[in-house]
Amino acid sequence: MADEDLGRTLRRLRRLASLTQEELAEGSGVSVDVIRQLEQGRKHSARLPTLHALADGLGVELTTLLGDPPAVASSGENDGPRFVAVRRAIMPALWGPEPRPPGPEFSSERLREQIAEGWTQYHSAEFDTVMKALPDVISDARSATTSGSDDDRRAGFAALGKALQLAGHVAVRMGKTDLALIGLARATDAAGRSSDPLLLPMIVNSTAWTYQRQGRLEDALDIALRAADAMADAGRTDTADELKVWGALTMSAATSAARSGDYERAAAMMETAEKEAARVAKLPAGGDNRMVSVFSPSSVRIERVRLAVQYGHPHDALALAKGMRLSKDTPPSWRTWLLLDVARAHTDTGDAAGAVKTLESLRRVAPTWMRHHTLAVAVVRDLWALTDHPPGLRALAEFLGVGEQRGETGSVDLAATGSVTGRQDP
Repeated sequence: MADEDLGRTLRRLRRLASLTQEELAEGSGVSVDVIRQLEQGRKHSARLPTLHALADGLGVELTTLLGDPPAVASSGENDGPRFVAVRRAIMPALWGPEPRPPGPEFSSERLREQIAEGWTQYHSAEFDTVMKALPDVISDARSATTSGSDDDRRAGFAALGKALQLAGHVAVRMGKTDLALIGLARATDAAGRSSDPLLLPMIVNSTAWTYQRQGRLEDALDIALRAADAMADAGRTDTADELKVWGALTMSAATSAARSGDYERAAAMMETAEKEAARVAKLPAGGDNRMVSVFSPSSVRIERVRLAVQYGHPHDALALAKGMRLSKDTPPSWRTWLLLDVARAHTDTGDAAGAVKTLESLRRVAPTWMRHHTLAVAVVRDLWALTDHPPGLRALAEFLGVGEQRGETGSVDLAATGSVTGRQDP
């Protein structure tokens, strides 16, 4: 997102929240004059504390204000032919032909592997690759629901539900949350006709995440908690896969609570989740990790770090991150986000050298991701605005295109950064 888009995004989010400029100023603690200057394009950037305050006042995550979603190619097109094909797969043409039965070359094992690989690519932010494969995968899954034995059809519906769930996540990343909810509703229907008892609560978790993206925090909190409680009441936390799904729902509920302003309740839920996550390795092994919600001691700790830094507790975030060891099944996207959150925490505590050191690690781990992430650029921009630049900052600023211009107020403007890949999700 180019920095001149910040004002338009701020104005759009403010209107969606039904707030006047004066009401946003009162709720965020940011002056009306600054809000007006940003929305009118007379001020093109702001320091991170100001952006944090505005995001809190709007009830959105900071990355939403900075330009997440969409996560698209650098062309900026998020309605190109590839995504149109995904849209058509989620919503086939009305009165179109019924799905054809699978041909002799069809393999349910290969279909399941394609879906699992799609989730791996998604968690690695390979969105173009996922979009290219999704239409055929969804079509094959629909075909698998039309013939064979009852068991074959139920397995087909399980595949269809999981593929539509993935399509819903991709739609969110493209900024199409209403389309995502349509896909997730159809995934819910498929889950009800499948043989996978964990599919429905996993789709509930995806729906809660989508509600969060729409600012529907009460809805997100309600459905996540009800699904988690239903699993616990039914005694469905006795296998590794069951506990992972329960844990992901609990973390989702905690995120909604934090965004609603109840950080203490969120922290308590996260502490409970972290204690339960220690049981995962001790329970009977589950199925394919690629097809189950992300939940482990590492993922819970990463999420606790994120919530702490997001909601104004940077010292807590650094304490939680200190000495953390990541498990092998931690997705790459979660690792990169941890580094960015730690860098943000160092910045918030005034430790510029610590922030630069962490950002240097992030550059080594995920250079492309970092270059295209507006939040990483915003952190470096704030550091560059300091009088004393710590060693290594100039190289990072040059890498991200920061420091090339200065605005009228002395703030460093963001360079255009192309696509935005937001935080990964359940």
